[in-house]
Amino acid sequence: MTVTPPPEILRAPLVVEFPFTRSLGPVQSAFLTGLRERVVLGVRTESGKVLVPPVEYDPETAAELRDLVEVAATGTVTTWAWNPAPRPGQPLATPFAWALVRLDGAGTALLHALDAPGPEAVRTGMRVRIRWAAERSGAITDIACFEPHEDDAPGPPAGTGEGRPAAHDGEFADPVTGITTPARLDYTYSPGRAQTRYLHGLAERRTVGERCPSCAKVYVPPRGACPTCGVATTDRVEVGPRGTVTTYCVVNIKAKNLDIDVPYVYAHIALDGAGLALHGRIGGIPYDQVRMGLRVEPVWTEGARYPDHYRPTGEPDADYDTYKELL
Repeated sequence: MTVTPPPEILRAPLVVEFPFTRSLGPVQSAFLTGLRERVVLGVRTESGKVLVPPVEYDPETAAELRDLVEVAATGTVTTWAWNPAPRPGQPLATPFAWALVRLDGAGTALLHALDAPGPEAVRTGMRVRIRWAAERSGAITDIACFEPHEDDAPGPPAGTGEGRPAAHDGEFADPVTGITTPARLDYTYSPGRAQTRYLHGLAERRTVGERCPSCAKVYVPPRGACPTCGVATTDRVEVGPRGTVTTYCVVNIKAKNLDIDVPYVYAHIALDGAGLALHGRIGGIPYDQVRMGLRVEPVWTEGARYPDHYRPTGEPDADYDTYKELL
């Protein structure tokens, strides 16, 4: 008996990254612009509690909040956790504590980094102050971190001499009206045996799925098990290469670092013999001529491990009843 050895398990670093862009309302705009000017603003609720960072609606009554107040740059640690191995992009490159700090005059705590020589130097109740960034642009990173501060008790908030946060009109020159925050996730991806075989097949310009021995559905890409029947999918089945567009969307926003002119079409494509549809871009046809039931085939580029896009085959459109269960 000849035993076929399993394919090499693939592993590769994977980075998911995109810029998150949002516009700011008057409260968030005032808060971030204030940080640029070394001013910390909170917002007072109907009950008199001061929220820092400020929010636009009262979390208890849902009332709109606009009563901005200035709080101090000093505060008290309410809780903390030590970070012995900072990751890229975190506030400090050396070990530090993540701390919740209730600034003097605030009724809630602000999460940020606390620069300390070690965990033995951090405690709940310790007094700290803001260390401002040398260059500020109107972002939470304008607070470089917190640092220990040797005063004994909470002092009065900035702008007052009586222990009550001073009202602030939120007006600044050149206010910050929007922010773009990069979101990034780094990890090592291992596809497992089923998808490893699938990827090896794509390298040979073949699409290989796996059939469930119970319901007979062919999964492409394979998952190693049938999510419906809960049994292993061990029978490999080659499908396609042609298929049918089951549904699609027109993309009108150009993605960063993607050399494709908009508009273009991204579709669900049910390959012949497959039990569910996969994703693919449609090319070789004007975007407004793509339709459900369109018959397509893959187009490969030199050295690619997967199809670049799918194009029409010229066959008559598939009847709706042949793919309606795959929408």
